[in-house]
Amino acid sequence: MDVLSGLRGVVPEDRISTDGGEISRHGTSVFTYHASHLPDALVYPESREEVVQVLRFANEHGIPIVPFGEGSSLEAHTIPAHGGISLDLGRMDGILEIRSEDFVARVQPGVTREALNERLEEHGLFFPVDPGWDASIGGMAGTNASGTNAVRHGAMRDQVLGLEVVLGEGKIMRTGGMAMKSSAGYHLTSLFVGSEGTLGVFTEVLLRLQPIPEHILAGRAVFPDIEAAGRAAGAVIQTGMQVGRIELVDARSVEAVNALKGTDYAVAPTLFLEFSGSEAGVESDVRTARSIAEAHGCEDFDFEADDEAREKLWEARHEAGLAIRDLNPGKKPMTTDVCVPLSDLPGALRHARETIEAAGFDGAILGHVGDGNYHAVFPVDPDDAAELELAKSVNERIVDHALARGGTCTGEHGIGSGKIGSLEKEHGDSLPFMRGIKRLADPNGIMNPGKIFE
Repeated sequence: MDVLSGLRGVVPEDRISTDGGEISRHGTSVFTYHASHLPDALVYPESREEVVQVLRFANEHGIPIVPFGEGSSLEAHTIPAHGGISLDLGRMDGILEIRSEDFVARVQPGVTREALNERLEEHGLFFPVDPGWDASIGGMAGTNASGTNAVRHGAMRDQVLGLEVVLGEGKIMRTGGMAMKSSAGYHLTSLFVGSEGTLGVFTEVLLRLQPIPEHILAGRAVFPDIEAAGRAAGAVIQTGMQVGRIELVDARSVEAVNALKGTDYAVAPTLFLEFSGSEAGVESDVRTARSIAEAHGCEDFDFEADDEAREKLWEARHEAGLAIRDLNPGKKPMTTDVCVPLSDLPGALRHARETIEAAGFDGAILGHVGDGNYHAVFPVDPDDAAELELAKSVNERIVDHALARGGTCTGEHGIGSGKIGSLEKEHGDSLPFMRGIKRLADPNGIMNPGKIFE
């Protein structure tokens, strides 16, 4: 059927768009190598009821639905592999309730994390998940995003207390609640967090909040090689101190950041660290961290207490991926996302570096090494079939190395369409069960087809 004419009978005309620029934005990822696929139409719902109506219409006519937040995911989650409707939830951006005494917020999926934290500041609270982009809360929940604060606060699955979800047939389900814990039945909230839009559309998200720390220090520790930095990161975590962030960038990452931001950081493997808490506690942790770093060959150790200087430091870390892309114009980044046990981290970093160099790629390594999650980034030409296949083989070897040590193919980016084969290697015995859950929530297979499974 004609998707557009059908939609006009379901939602108001001003919720529908076929604008060429917007269609392209919803079918393309500027962050990754994945091929573009354009949706047939865009819909911008403004309420739960409109989401329900669109899903009922799509389910009746077998039209694919792809939820869309900010489009910043890295494994083609928002690219409509089979066309259909791109459901842009950006207009559903309300902060519906802040219960500061309970450390809980209830929000719509389109609100971004920066907008949420701006509102929370007046309550002395913040939402800790920081994937390095001003992503939407719904998108972050959909991919179980984490980022730089995960070593202390965990990923989205640790922060989402409950959800309101519209399933594939247009039925509404609510999971979880305001309480900080519950043993009532299956933990459906955790099932939906990380489901990548394949089970339903989030229309409300209940979030756990954290108090803004009294005192924060951030800084850099420079090392002679990447393995030394990895060993130092593991040693810091093993002390049990309350480190807020501990991030690794290799020499190539620092070089790219310097070129993009005009900074003059030492071009060497570097740990970016942050400690927070009481002033006395932070000062004690910094002394311990300095001692550990020096024991592992640290060549320079500097800290920043000033808010502006700290923001500049973390801006450099967050933009490292974009900086690497800019060093290779005309190419797009392929990014690995493995996570390994901490004791295997130094060897995994060395293996990734050797694998990238052996293939002849201009690659960089960075990541959230406090929880064993790191990213190897190597720009490729997606129109060069031979180069693309070589890049995929490098990715596969890095994944295989992690799986052989009890790790995972994705610590935070999700499966999307890029890691379907890796998921089968990692959890092949569980896939029939996962597919059964998919059929139960989405019997006609309209929700983001081509993601997680073939």
